[in-house]
Amino acid sequence: MTLSPGRIVGVALGAVAILAIGVYGPAMLLGPLPEATIRVDAASAATGGPGAPVVLPDAGASALAIVGDDGTAETLAVGGAVGAVPIGGAAKLIAVLATLDSLPLPASGPGPAITIGPSDYTNYLDHVKDGNRTLQVSPGDSWTERDVVRATLLASSNNHADTLVRWAFGSAETYVVEANAWLEANGFDATRVADATGLSADNVGTAEELARLGALLYADPALTAIVTAPGATDSTARGVPDVIDHLREAGVRALSRSYTDQAGVCFIFSTVLPSADGGEPTRVTGAMTMMPDYETLDPAVTEAVTSVTAAAQPVMVITEGDEYGTVTTAWGDSAALIARTGRTDAAWGSDPGEASVAVEPFSTATAGRAVGTVTVPTADGDIRSELELSADIDDPGPLWRLTNPAPLIAAFFAAQPS
Repeated sequence: MTLSPGRIVGVALGAVAILAIGVYGPAMLLGPLPEATIRVDAASAATGGPGAPVVLPDAGASALAIVGDDGTAETLAVGGAVGAVPIGGAAKLIAVLATLDSLPLPASGPGPAITIGPSDYTNYLDHVKDGNRTLQVSPGDSWTERDVVRATLLASSNNHADTLVRWAFGSAETYVVEANAWLEANGFDATRVADATGLSADNVGTAEELARLGALLYADPALTAIVTAPGATDSTARGVPDVIDHLREAGVRALSRSYTDQAGVCFIFSTVLPSADGGEPTRVTGAMTMMPDYETLDPAVTEAVTSVTAAAQPVMVITEGDEYGTVTTAWGDSAALIARTGRTDAAWGSDPGEASVAVEPFSTATAGRAVGTVTVPTADGDIRSELELSADIDDPGPLWRLTNPAPLIAAFFAAQPS
């Protein structure tokens, strides 16, 4: 049978229609959709910025450090001179720490008795004659180790510092050798002593290491008890005035306070910062030396304590609901990428790094679905939050699929294994 041209055209059209219905339609209606396009908004992805700065004076030499449970210290900030300078009466801290390293105070009780001999009494009279700070002793007096330590720390008594090291090391000369070896062994590279009192200009150190010395005091429970509650002693304890106490109204516990012509005013102190989340408080030690007078020292300490308290507050690095970019599709749907959870960091004045965004490929998703993460580097490690969609990204429907073959065909080939 001979087919007419019209019949041939009809058959061809029928075949095309069958193919369209049987192949094209299902391919377009059931094939993969093109992936959504992600655009990260660099401006909106900016982090919360640096925390409050820690403020230290330009005058003298100063430092602040965070105290660990084991007496270690992490330096927060250093101001003024960074090299070794005279440290004045801060040398008494070294006398106490070096002595207790080998002859520690007992966990409870006053410790062994120390008899005031002729050399101790003569030494006391010499300090009185020179106008140095003293606490009275008499020949034959018996002081406990705890009370001699209390007098050295709280009363900043020069004669008791000398008595302590003579008792512990046999002589002042032996003490100097042993104390400098102790400093070196404990990583105090710049700090050196020439006596137990700090009266010599050859007692030197950096403010950073002085702050670390203050932190080391809190590693000893007996010393912690002495400076935390100076008046809390048993009935056998001698009366020792707390002459170093200074700026208590500013939330400061003084650990050493002195003045010499070479070191100026030297002040070592601690303060406690409450936890913002109800956890353990943070202790901070500070040191300021070579300060010209108390009119310079007092506002500098107050400002340092105020600033470090502000700097300890958590910094909002990622804010819940912040937008970090947008998602768009070839068929016109769009949604914002928003942070699912807020994240904070106790930055201590450090500046969080630039936020980075990672999103897994997808074509459709419901509002609220986590599709990626935002990551911000900080000094303590990366901080992350999931990113979720602000609106639905829906399937475009059959009409769009049938009338937009090009993106669907491209998506089909892109989905094939390479």
